Amino acid sequence: MPQPKPAPEAPRAWQRMLSGRRLDLLNPSPFDVEIEDIAHGLARVARWNGQTTGAHAFSVAQHSLEVERICVKLAPDWPARWRLAALLHDAPEYVIGDMISPFKAALGFDYKAFETKLEAAVHLRFGLPAALPQIVKAQIKRADIICAYFEAVQLAGFTDKEAKKYFGAPPRGFALRLEPKSTGDVQAAFLARFKTLIEKV
Repeated sequence: MPQPKPAPEAPRAWQRMLSGRRLDLLNPSPFDVEIEDIAHGLARVARWNGQTTGAHAFSVAQHSLEVERICVKLAPDWPARWRLAALLHDAPEYVIGDMISPFKAALGFDYKAFETKLEAAVHLRFGLPAALPQIVKAQIKRADIICAYFEAVQLAGFTDKEAKKYFGAPPRGFALRLEPKSTGDVQAAFLARFKTLIEKV
């Protein structure tokens, strides 16, 4: 009598990090999140799918630093915990990459729940609420869009008219000068800023 075939092994759903952690992508645990892995990954993920000018890619880590700085300008009285949340607003991308909006639309599926799980794990790991207050999320999103406008016109080849169509105009008198930096410099700057903020949380 033929023996039944063994059940196929479930596909691997974890990623091994350089820290040695194994992050379960379907059920991420805060205990498997390390800031060194986040900084390393985000410094190597390019914004705009790498379609930017300059000797270096404009990384998600550098974008995150700029967004946190913009938040400080928009809300100078913010406590360190919300500034830390701004720095980490794209942290899930150290695992899933920076999926540009047109690609999300073309794929036609909602990956938001997957991203939200990763974000919650990151937040809990560093003493933030799993879900941020809506007013905090809105302010970070505003800063994110302001940064995207300047990235678009300075680095990604958009005209001012195009950038305003997709991202809106930045606040009157608001200026930002972006210069893509090397992976190593950005990684170090991201870690330094994190350490400064986490000590105040």
